[in-house]
Amino acid sequence: MQVVGITTQQEVYIGSKDRNFRINEFLIIVDPYQGDLIGEVVEAKTYNRYMPLSMHGELADSSVIESLKAIGYNIEEDTIYIGKIRLLNEALYPVETGSNVRVPAFYEVKDLMIKSSPDEGLVLGIIKNTDQMAANMDEKYKDLLYTFEEGELRKQKDIPYIFDIKSMHQYPHIGVFGGSGSGKSFGLRVVLEELMDLNIPTIVLDPHFEMDFSEIGQYMPKEKIDDYKDKFKCLQVGFHVGVRFEDLSHQDIKNLLDASSPLTDAMSNVVDILFKRNDSYNSFYNRLKMLAEAQEEGSLDRIVRRIEESSSDLERQGWQKRKEIYLNYDKTCPYSSVRGIIWRLNRLDNEGIFSKDIKPIEEGLYMGKLIVIQGSTRILQVFSTYLLNNLYHKRRDYKDALYKKTTADYFPPFIVVTDEAHNFAPKGYDSPSKSILKEISQEGRKYGAFLILATQRPTLLDETITAQLNTKFIFRTVRASDIQTIKEETDITEEEARRLPYLRTGDVFISEASMGRTIFARIRAANTTSPHRENPFDELKNKAKEDDNKFLEIIVDKLPINGDDFINVIKEIESETGLTYPIGLFEEKLNDLVEKGLLKKEKTPFFNIYKK
Repeated sequence: MQVVGITTQQEVYIGSKDRNFRINEFLIIVDPYQGDLIGEVVEAKTYNRYMPLSMHGELADSSVIESLKAIGYNIEEDTIYIGKIRLLNEALYPVETGSNVRVPAFYEVKDLMIKSSPDEGLVLGIIKNTDQMAANMDEKYKDLLYTFEEGELRKQKDIPYIFDIKSMHQYPHIGVFGGSGSGKSFGLRVVLEELMDLNIPTIVLDPHFEMDFSEIGQYMPKEKIDDYKDKFKCLQVGFHVGVRFEDLSHQDIKNLLDASSPLTDAMSNVVDILFKRNDSYNSFYNRLKMLAEAQEEGSLDRIVRRIEESSSDLERQGWQKRKEIYLNYDKTCPYSSVRGIIWRLNRLDNEGIFSKDIKPIEEGLYMGKLIVIQGSTRILQVFSTYLLNNLYHKRRDYKDALYKKTTADYFPPFIVVTDEAHNFAPKGYDSPSKSILKEISQEGRKYGAFLILATQRPTLLDETITAQLNTKFIFRTVRASDIQTIKEETDITEEEARRLPYLRTGDVFISEASMGRTIFARIRAANTTSPHRENPFDELKNKAKEDDNKFLEIIVDKLPINGDDFINVIKEIESETGLTYPIGLFEEKLNDLVEKGLLKKEKTPFFNIYKK
């Protein structure tokens, strides 16, 4: 392997007669004047006599061809392998043409490839095309993981990719981008497993109900199985967790109501005027309702008449209170805005938002657990606005108190993870959860609060937040607008961008600021499986089979069944099981079992007989 053609300080062509090149593999150029220069193959092509060099889109420029001839290659007869290498660090001078090229040993690339020990970092996968260097790597980096390729589990042969979690203090926040079926959710699952292994407090917003880690993958060897049951908790908004109304500030209640349905300025003003600190849900709701009922009367005279016509002291006191509220607030709180706030409050209350508190989440974070919060996207938007504001400011208050040398309750650093992040922090318009996510993205590093945001559509994610994601995992992406966004936000090359639509599921470009370059990796096999792993078409088939077996069990002791006796058989089944079948459906199900070979049908001049 030798350097050929005209060279620069950044890029060179290399040629070989007997070794093909792989994209993203690392090689060392032995420059006689500048010493060893390490680079990465960014293009690889093969030339032989059946492929003319002068074809459109030349294989290499003329200087490469002339150089190959000068070195002694017979380009009319030989198969020639040509690669383009980009140096990891710019050379002082253009590389010497004719310099030899060799495969590096592990110790020569260790500092480039591995930034953390397996015990302290996230072991996420392998760095592709590093198998030649992995042969002589340290034992502690071997047999750490399995990859899942072409339907089978494979032992680790390459250098492991270990993400240095401590580097997030310097280079905060992670973005996980990829289209449907690219391995994005699978990669996110692996990241969360590693966070659980390190007992890092983590909050996961899970709109798809898939981040459950209780089911171990059946494909994993027994010695590699990790049990996560005690390391995570799944909590559903409205069932296990919610908002304690008494703890809400004016801004909290406005954020919640706005997430339920956007507030007008007049409605926001109603909240400012009518909401009192430490109000319970009932006290605030009753104040609104009494004002609305008084406004429905239309005038003070009619309210006075209702007081005079009251049939009991309780009713009189009620209207007296309504009169007082009406006099205080009618002019500043329009009726339509008051009704709008009541409607939004009712909606939140019906979804159970106010029935619980966030104590289970705080307790889980203190214990270093992964807390999965489940609910619909809209409910999570509403709840996360309150939750993240609350937790982030607890952590911030603690760090500020340390700096000021005052006292404050300890609150641990934590990571916020969400799938479908563009729903929580959309570009182009405001959403309640967007403001707190933006605040964490810009200031969270100082306080130990970090984000891991996954989305199929990076173009739809708020640009301020995207710019703060210092590490990006880029899985298969097809849309041109998303690829363009990725190119703008990372150091991914033109060649790598062209490969994005064709990546295999689980293959990923990782653009990591702490490494200063993009590497090509494959995510390891996850130890756990998603609850939604069953193929929906297999589900249909299995359900049909289950229904057939169930129906067969019901009728088996009634066979043979005559066509003129359906009514009696159906009555018998109803009395035994409580199931009712219309005659048409009953006959249809019998014929279906005949078609599937589970029953036989014998035709007679008068009716059909169904037998085993």
